[in-house]
Amino acid sequence: MFSRISWQSLFSLLIFGFMYLPILVLGVYSVNQSPNSAQWSGFTLDWYIKFFNDSRILSALSDSLTVAFCAVGISAVVGTLMAVGLARYQFPGKNLYQGTAYLPMIIPDIAIAVATLVFLAVIAVPLSLWTIVAAHGVFCLSYVAFVVSTRLVNLNPHLEEAALDLGATPYQALVRVLLPELMPAIVSGCLLAFVLSMDDFLISSFTAGGGATTLPIEIFSRIRTSVRPDINALSIVLMLVSGGAAVLAEVIRDRSEKKRFR
Repeated sequence: MFSRISWQSLFSLLIFGFMYLPILVLGVYSVNQSPNSAQWSGFTLDWYIKFFNDSRILSALSDSLTVAFCAVGISAVVGTLMAVGLARYQFPGKNLYQGTAYLPMIIPDIAIAVATLVFLAVIAVPLSLWTIVAAHGVFCLSYVAFVVSTRLVNLNPHLEEAALDLGATPYQALVRVLLPELMPAIVSGCLLAFVLSMDDFLISSFTAGGGATTLPIEIFSRIRTSVRPDINALSIVLMLVSGGAAVLAEVIRDRSEKKRFR
């Protein structure tokens, strides 16, 4: 038994090392004083200061934040309403619609990017920052709806009926009874969608117009020739922010679950 556990622990250690060792190496070279990432010449934090003063990086970050906040805001409203409608109401073609609504979660990004570009070309919509917002809203919508729907499954379906029996209007039952119960799931889904939108490269690159450059596109344009320490530093900051958002979403979900079962 001890031998088996030891081998399992060793295998797990190797797997985690394979996944996270490149991140550790990236972090080490992000504080490398040499402009060449292939050799170590001393410790410095100048590269972190440099990319914070880079106007192109800041402009790309501004575009990425605009896209992420707009896409998440749209998906939060539409995704929540879609999840509630699928969970609470019956209508013709519901199963087909439900399966189609979650397709962006399983379809490869390259397929979504090509399909979106073809669709925009057919309807003659010029590419811009707002076409990126529309494209991101499609897959963010699916993630928010999926997280909210998992919360709806565990809720008492008679809560709204009780509120209606006590004199509340359908709108009041939705806003004052159902939405407070769904809020942890909505916030968790929005944080997940925000991280996915900030990290997306393929869909953004296919739907970006002239003058619209998100942060992943800017990073890719700089690493085609060589990887510089300032890009390493930027990558570390992005991973910390993305990881923090993912952890925060998980903490909110866990706390809501524990509070519900008390």
